[in-house]
Amino acid sequence: GTIGLEILEQLPEVEQVVVPIGGGGLISGISTAIKELKPSCKVIGVQAGVVASMYASRKAGKVTTVKDAATLADGIHVLTPGDLTFEMCQKYVDEIVTVSEDEIAAAILALLEVQKTVAAGATPVAAFMSGKVDTSKKTVCVVSGGNVDVPTLSRVITRGLTYGGRLTTITTKLADRAGSLANLLNVVGGTGANVVRIHHEREDVNSEVNACVVSMVLETRNSEHVQQIKDKLTEKGYSLLEA
Repeated sequence: GTIGLEILEQLPEVEQVVVPIGGGGLISGISTAIKELKPSCKVIGVQAGVVASMYASRKAGKVTTVKDAATLADGIHVLTPGDLTFEMCQKYVDEIVTVSEDEIAAAILALLEVQKTVAAGATPVAAFMSGKVDTSKKTVCVVSGGNVDVPTLSRVITRGLTYGGRLTTITTKLADRAGSLANLLNVVGGTGANVVRIHHEREDVNSEVNACVVSMVLETRNSEHVQQIKDKLTEKGYSLLEA
């Protein structure tokens, strides 16, 4: 509840507060304070889509248990919301939305890059970045939870970069003769992509006897850049395969 009080004290002009939901304790306190003092301010909860227990409970009109699943947002990994917190959400929370694991990864990466903050509970930022809340309103995103271990963070970064079109894998066939790989890399280099990793397989079952399969991990600018690379390779006669 004191978080809601601090938000209104420091940002009285706020029009919307977006809060992560696990069992519902955090948003219950925040929404109670905000709605009692400034009823016009919207309070929106955000859950990981794979374990969206409060979202499911709201739709069902009663406390509901959802199936277990892995999520990056470990701090809000709650399969059954509390009875009291469900009642508070029904009373004070305007809306609950869900975000995908890719959207969460992109939000964690954005906070890491821009704010230099590691936060597992990045679902409000994920909802804002993906346009699942009204981005025209003066908005506060409550960010909580720093329990991301290093191996997981590494995977999150890779997933976030891939989702944002800044890392991609492209696989294609090549004629198995001298100079073919160099020609391919010249085309890729000409698009402005940077080769991070490359795998050249001459005995792939998907290729003809006189051909080989090359898989490249590329650093790219965005999704449009990825599509430009694919279009250029197709234009040059390369057959793209599913990675």
